[in-house]
Amino acid sequence: MSFTHLDDRGQARMVDVTAKQPTIRSATASGMVRCGPAVVQALRDGAVPKGDVLAVARIAGIAAAKKTPDLLPLAHVIGVHGAAVDLEVSDDGVAITATVRTADRTGVEMEALTAVAVAGLAVVDMVKGLDKSVSLADVRLERKTGGKSGDWVRAE
Repeated sequence: MSFTHLDDRGQARMVDVTAKQPTIRSATASGMVRCGPAVVQALRDGAVPKGDVLAVARIAGIAAAKKTPDLLPLAHVIGVHGAAVDLEVSDDGVAITATVRTADRTGVEMEALTAVAVAGLAVVDMVKGLDKSVSLADVRLERKTGGKSGDWVRAE
């Protein structure tokens, strides 16, 4: 088995995508911030002392998608041409979905996952004063399109 991120000596390297042609690609990821009933009610009532939790988390997630190569050392610097982060308050907490799009040489799976993770962390940061037991869970890729490996959708 060969590993794309290891050189002939077994050392980590960035995969060279120079010769690849840019194609349209997208990825969608999801996650959940688990919150107790009091936090959920405060979110629904707009009563979180730090302000508009969902707006801050949405912007944090979009910004994070664009900063992915700064956080993950082997991620490529690519053009994030579209990023949407959606948050929905449910009885269990806040469901997060992020979709990132590009027309580049490599995919945006890590950008979508990073957007979800950072949006979730922003929610945690803003509500932790109400309940220290909130948690970020189930960050995962849901689907991707484009690229050499083609389209993929999580089976469940």
